[in-house]
Amino acid sequence: MKKSALFIILLILVVGFASTVFSENYKPEYKMSIVVGPAGPWGESAARFAEEVKKATDGRINIKPYYSGQLFAGKQTNEFLLMKQGVIDFALGSTINWSPTVKELNLFALPFFFSSYKDLDAVENGEVGKHLFRIIEEKGVVGLGWAENGFRELTNSKRSVAKPDDLEGLKLRVVGSPIFVDIFKAMGANPVSMNWGEALSAFQQGTVDGQENPVISVIIPNKLWQVNKYMTSWNYAIDPIILGVSKMVWDTFDQKDKDAISKVAQEVVTWQKNGAREGLEGSTAAFDNLRNNGMEVTILTPDQIKVFKDKTKPVFDKWVNEVGPELVKMAEKDIQKAMQAK
Repeated sequence: MKKSALFIILLILVVGFASTVFSENYKPEYKMSIVVGPAGPWGESAARFAEEVKKATDGRINIKPYYSGQLFAGKQTNEFLLMKQGVIDFALGSTINWSPTVKELNLFALPFFFSSYKDLDAVENGEVGKHLFRIIEEKGVVGLGWAENGFRELTNSKRSVAKPDDLEGLKLRVVGSPIFVDIFKAMGANPVSMNWGEALSAFQQGTVDGQENPVISVIIPNKLWQVNKYMTSWNYAIDPIILGVSKMVWDTFDQKDKDAISKVAQEVVTWQKNGAREGLEGSTAAFDNLRNNGMEVTILTPDQIKVFKDKTKPVFDKWVNEVGPELVKMAEKDIQKAMQAK
C-alpha cells in the first residue's frame, strides 16, 4: 500500500476516533432556557432549534427547551450567569435580561435610539453586533445568532397615552433592569420591577395599571386586551434575543457538530425574526388584531415621539456612559449608513 493511501486511512481513523470520544462525553440532554411560553415566534423557535439540531447531529445533541423561566427560578436576570456556570446549556435570551451582567447590551434599551428594523439590522449585522458577541463570549456565552422579541410598546388600563403628561402617575410594570426604571420615572410614570407571572396577576387585580412589551410575542399571546384597554405604539426600545450556548458546553462539542449547530442557528433566527415582525413591518395587521379585540390603539407620529425623546434625554446621556460612548458612536454610524441607504 502506498504511504499516501495509508496516511489517508489513518487520518480518517483518527478523526473518527476523535469524534467518537467527543460524542461519548456529550450529555444525554442539554437544557435550553426560554423566558416565555411555547406559543409565538420566540417560544416556537426554541422547539424548532432543538428539533433541527437533533437531526443535524444525527441524534448526538438532544436539547430540551424549558419554557416560562423554569431554569432560573423566576429571576430573569440570572439567566446569563447560570449559562456562564454551565447550569443552563442553551438559551434564547433577551438582551434586557442579560444586560445587568453585560452592560453593553443596554445599547438596545437606550430610549428612542432605534427608529426602525432597518436601523437594528444594520447594527446587529455590522461591527457592533460582532463586537457584542466577542464581549459575551469573553464572559462565558457563545452567541450563535440574533433573534428578536421586538419593539416595546405600551399598554395600560387607565387612558390613552400620546404625550408625557398622560403617563403621570401610571403604575407600570417594567423588567428588572435599572435603565427601564430611569426611563419611565423621567416620563412621569411610576415604574415597578416585577417578574411577568406576578405582573399578570397584578393586572387582573388592578394593582398595576399597565406594562411595556412587544406586540407579537407578549401582548397578543397573553391577550392583554382583557386587562389593558389602551395601547401606544412608540418604538421606545427594541428587544433583541440572542441564541446562545454556554462556552463551557460549546467547548465540549467537536467541530463537525459546532458547524451543524451554527448552520441551524442561522436558519432558525432568520425564521424567528420574520415571525416577530409579521403584521408590523410593512403592515398594520397586528394593530388591527388588537383593535378587533377591543383595544384602543394610538400610533405616535415622529413629532409626538420627539417630545418623549426630549423628555428622556438625561436618561439617554447617563446610560451612554454605562454602555460605552465608543460603542454608541459605532452604532450611530451603522444607523446613519442605513438611513442613507433608504
